Amino acid sequence: MAQKKRTMTEEEITSRLARFEDLKEMNIPIDRSIVSQGAMDVVFARSLMPVIMEDSKNPFGDRSAIVGAKGMAMNISILPPNQGPCLHAHNKTFETFVVLEGEITFRMGEPRGEHEVKLGAWDTFSCPPEVYRGFVNASDKKRAVLLTVINGDPNERDDVDVPSAVTEELSSRFGESVVEEFRKLVDLPEISDG
Repeated sequence: MAQKKRTMTEEEITSRLARFEDLKEMNIPIDRSIVSQGAMDVVFARSLMPVIMEDSKNPFGDRSAIVGAKGMAMNISILPPNQGPCLHAHNKTFETFVVLEGEITFRMGEPRGEHEVKLGAWDTFSCPPEVYRGFVNASDKKRAVLLTVINGDPNERDDVDVPSAVTEELSSRFGESVVEEFRKLVDLPEISDG
């Protein structure tokens, strides 16, 4: 026998609806008086707008248009020319990307992303856990837009770490105080002396 279905209330419908023009950029819990836009551009997409998130700890902040979707998070990133986040790994969650506009170059592997693939509009790449990946808008003239879906245990959304090359870049370009701010969000390894 089929299970009885229910009707959503107007309030439920509104709580499950995300209109692009109403999306708000991520509210990363980081001290912007210490961390410049240039440093943010190393680690995050320039405009990262959460669409769906669980009500759990998350390196992207704590606001999204829709809350709760059984372990799925969804973001829209708008990348200016030649910009995109550094290599990073999600240790227990899958991250799937769909290019909506422009071309984006994805790099995988460590220490600096030895494998590369370029995706155009509507191409999809799904990266499993424990693989370093980073991406950048392949254009030096036009923006790129990316849809990202992260799925897995919502309590493991802050399972992100980066290779030591990222720590070295942040330290040399922006200083140790910036590295310490980012350590509040992601696992930045110590810089080796050797």
